[in-house]
Amino acid sequence: MKIISKLAGALAAVSLLPSAGGALAQVSVGVVVSTTGPGAVLGIPYRNVFEILPKEIGGEAVRYVVLDDASDVTTGVRNAKKLIDENKIDVLVGSNSVPVSRAMMQVAVESKVPLIVLSPMLLDGVEHPWTFGVPQPMPLMVNAVLEHMKQNGVQKLGYIGFADAWGEAVYKTLNPQDVVPGLELTSNERYQRNDVSLTTQALKTIATQPDAVMVGGSGAPGALPHIALSERGYKGTVYNTHGSVSGDFIRIGGAHAEAAVAPTGPFLFADQLSDGNPIKPVATKYLTMYDDAYGASARSPFAGYAFDAYLLLQAALPEALKTASPGTPELRQALRDSLETNVKNVVGTQGIYTMTPQDHNGLDHRARVLVQVKNGKWELMKE
Repeated sequence: MKIISKLAGALAAVSLLPSAGGALAQVSVGVVVSTTGPGAVLGIPYRNVFEILPKEIGGEAVRYVVLDDASDVTTGVRNAKKLIDENKIDVLVGSNSVPVSRAMMQVAVESKVPLIVLSPMLLDGVEHPWTFGVPQPMPLMVNAVLEHMKQNGVQKLGYIGFADAWGEAVYKTLNPQDVVPGLELTSNERYQRNDVSLTTQALKTIATQPDAVMVGGSGAPGALPHIALSERGYKGTVYNTHGSVSGDFIRIGGAHAEAAVAPTGPFLFADQLSDGNPIKPVATKYLTMYDDAYGASARSPFAGYAFDAYLLLQAALPEALKTASPGTPELRQALRDSLETNVKNVVGTQGIYTMTPQDHNGLDHRARVLVQVKNGKWELMKE
């Protein structure tokens, strides 16, 4: 009986080990997003998506380990390193914050781990070989706004933006630019994300008599310039970035946010896209998945970026697994290479992705639409 008992124990132990063919191997995806702090309005929808994603890709089991960066660069870097060193992840995803993402990019290079960023960054594959972007880069989105300005005769543009990397990125995209000939930037006012009043910035901007004002904000704090300008009687068009297209923006801005114009990805407006748009069925599928899990009232355009990160892995991972096993440096390298060479015309919820060794964003004009606040709701202006 003792021999049988020992044999049974040995067989049980063997059954817990990966098979020679790797059938029990598991791909690990490490995710760093802001579920607390000022960036939580963006990060929580991302976390929500990773909780409902399929637990396999190409027949391989996948686990998602999600950590909160608390909207803080130091915390984000610490968590990225923890995922790599302790959780032995095969790919890193995050963050929704540009400053945190930039810091994580350095971690990815040092550790040779592919990183899929969830914040808008312009990524040259030669300069950033380990990083791939899901959100639309700033120039692609801001140019949609500039084209609207050109159509509406805007020649003098005021600017109020965050006093951080996001606000600076928007401003640099506006100046210089080649869409609106002779466009004059009349102001360059900045504010902190946790400010509660922008009276001074609004008054200085209005004094320059701009035809329109561009706000370089995101999330709920992106509504503050709209409030300040409206309260002081400004009647021109006030534009914002794709980072502000959310229910929280309207909740904070209220009537002062009415008529705001912004670019965004197609995801949240899938039902308003034309039937011939190839993004519509994909966006509709994943939007329905999100609604079923969290309710239509929880809809967020940012959720689509997390779905697209999954779709990029779905396109790249099977090929990488042909030459390497999960949990190895070889898979990290193979996955990096596959993201660069096997993501071709991948239709996502936010656009159609084609990565190249030079372009690690892979998106074009099909990844953007213009929306406007009408009667307290964001509505599609036109495709």
